[in-house]
Amino acid sequence: MQPRNVWQAMARPGYLTSAWPWRSAAYLLTGAVTGVVVLVGIVVSAAVGGVFALALVGLPLLLCTALAGVPVAAVERHRLRLVDPDPAPGQHGTPREPGLRAWLTTRLRERATWRELGHALLFAGLLWPVDALAFAVFLAGPLSVVATPLLFGAFGEAKVLKVWLVTSWPAAFGYAACGLVLLALGAYLLGVAAGARAGLTRLLIAPREADLGVRVVELARSRVRLVDAFEAERRRIERDLHDGAQQRLVALTMTLGLARLDAPPGPLADQLAKAHEEAGTALAELRELIHGIHPKVLADYGLEAAVADAADRSAVPVDVDLELPGRLPQAVEAAAYFVVCEALANVGRHSGASRAEVSGGHRDGRLVLRIRDDGRGGARAGQGSGLTGLADRVSVLDGRLSLSSPPGGPTLLRVEIPCGPAS
Repeated sequence: MQPRNVWQAMARPGYLTSAWPWRSAAYLLTGAVTGVVVLVGIVVSAAVGGVFALALVGLPLLLCTALAGVPVAAVERHRLRLVDPDPAPGQHGTPREPGLRAWLTTRLRERATWRELGHALLFAGLLWPVDALAFAVFLAGPLSVVATPLLFGAFGEAKVLKVWLVTSWPAAFGYAACGLVLLALGAYLLGVAAGARAGLTRLLIAPREADLGVRVVELARSRVRLVDAFEAERRRIERDLHDGAQQRLVALTMTLGLARLDAPPGPLADQLAKAHEEAGTALAELRELIHGIHPKVLADYGLEAAVADAADRSAVPVDVDLELPGRLPQAVEAAAYFVVCEALANVGRHSGASRAEVSGGHRDGRLVLRIRDDGRGGARAGQGSGLTGLADRVSVLDGRLSLSSPPGGPTLLRVEIPCGPAS
């Protein structure tokens, strides 16, 4: 696997023969050159803006100075690829309206803009001299020592690092050998300097925490989109079964019933009667399946009517006290309905209750549901009760599910799902 940055490259044996030392040197050298350009640009713009500060022309110059960090950060993101190819996306948002005015307003209000301006000032005042010094000490110096024999052959003498005078070939080759050692050591020091410099740059203009926050927001949005797509697919399947397979089974049942009436008594009539009963059973099972996928009463009349219908079909008598001012978002209604259905099914199968109650409503931007029963209690998540699945379904919508079920009862299941106002 290829190293992802200069730090990983230095931890491997082949670092000295790879391109990473030269990439580090290029990163530091281009940093020094870019820093000089940035310093000159900031000084000139600040000077001109200060001279004309009282005139109208000074305002655009001051704005350009304030936004100087934006192009510098863009250049730095490209330079980062030399030693750290991981993406370093910008933290700027998209203006709500087209045009220069909207763009300037958006940029001046963003925290990333001022962070990038601070980076540009630090770059122009401190970082580029450090880049130049590291390049000179860790690469240019060792290379000049390695070149001692060439200098000695050309000029008859050589002064190593402006300090030691070389007047013989043995001394020249001895210094060249020492220069190779220094060059190998300098390659690692170049990597350290470039890696630290890149880490500081990423911290200032592309912090991973901000990138993580963007990813979390995008994951939350994609999760909501998946829920909506899932519910739409459920409704499509329900519609196809209701309008397709169910209608065919109804037609088949009627045809078998007519054939059964016309057939004379005997084995054929008995077979038709059996087929008619099997078709009726299949039709009943299909209707139950359709109702479980996405009940029509929920789609047509909303959560309140669907909960009342589920209470009527419950094996345990259920009192419903649910007050909703209107229709809620489809994903919220579907999640709440299936939570109620599963909870009532658990009451009928496991609780031994004689009565249950479903209550709640919409208040303070949240749908609150309470499902209570007078059974034996002791319900726990993860014991085949399906509560884990219900909690997962609610959490997709940033909701919460809590359970209180002491031994001896009663059991209370509380669900809260944030949602907008009912329509």
